[in-house]
Amino acid sequence: MQLQFSFIIPVFNRPDEIDELLHSFKGLNTNLSYEIVIVEDGSTETSEAVISNYKDDLNISYFFKKNTGPGDSRNYGMQHAKGNYFIILDSDVILPENYLYEVDKSLKSDYVDCFGGPDAAHESFSDLQKAINFSMTSFITTGGIRGHKNALDKFQPRSFNMGISKKAFLASKGFGQIHPGEDPDLSIRLWNLGFRTKLIPEAIVFHKRRISWKKFYQQVHKFGLVRPILNKWHPSTKKITYWFPLLFSIGFVISAVLAIFNIMLPIAAYGLYFCIAFILALINTKSIGVSILALGAIVIQFFGYGYGFLKSTIAIQLLNKKPETHFPKLFFKLK
Repeated sequence: MQLQFSFIIPVFNRPDEIDELLHSFKGLNTNLSYEIVIVEDGSTETSEAVISNYKDDLNISYFFKKNTGPGDSRNYGMQHAKGNYFIILDSDVILPENYLYEVDKSLKSDYVDCFGGPDAAHESFSDLQKAINFSMTSFITTGGIRGHKNALDKFQPRSFNMGISKKAFLASKGFGQIHPGEDPDLSIRLWNLGFRTKLIPEAIVFHKRRISWKKFYQQVHKFGLVRPILNKWHPSTKKITYWFPLLFSIGFVISAVLAIFNIMLPIAAYGLYFCIAFILALINTKSIGVSILALGAIVIQFFGYGYGFLKSTIAIQLLNKKPETHFPKLFFKLK
């Protein structure tokens, strides 16, 4: 099958991000033809003027619609795309020059109807962005499953860097209205339909994550809220590892209390963990400052996710609350 690629990019009030992303498209080292479909999701600060600067160099289609969330915007873009294989990107990523080459090579050697790629921090990113990227991608945290080369079996692609064939999109009807969590939900539904997913380790994007400590906590907290909902929708995908951030957080609090009573072994074990995390961050980032920030990011990631997971488990699994009514902010409604 001849692959015809369409990049699908939803955007909401981020013209500066679109500018950086489109600039990276100009640097792609490829002879493959492709189109870029940008879907403006009800923005008040649109990207239209920025996009017009690239229309002579790139094959861009631009659509504006009411705000219905990123999942529906991706579906809208795929419905209007001309290709037979869609590559979905977030607006806050930057593409390295070999990105499309690696995707095309991997699909030609081992075709799948859905793939995901890892994310990394570009050298130009801020220290906070690099620290959060380490926390979100390192194997020593919960982020390892998204980018680690050993996580090839039953890989759940994430929509900041995800490919899906037109055939799989039509069969699955695309993304649902939950957010975050729309991407693992789609992956699981694709498996149930008989489609295969995989990680392409070489298809890396630089994921900028324009984020503060507060926004990072809110993000990982939502991830924790979503997982018990997905577990209820797809019981066969439950894993004990989803409990680890909560158990880590509870254990840390208990260890701190025990330390007050001069029982030091548990807190020493946590100290060893953070020493290992610091060393790995230092090897990865080559920066003491970023490595110190990475420890803070790891704490926020575990506690934010763990607290959200606990709240959602009690509400959804124990009290049998309906997710859409109990956590309405996790669901976009079509307008």
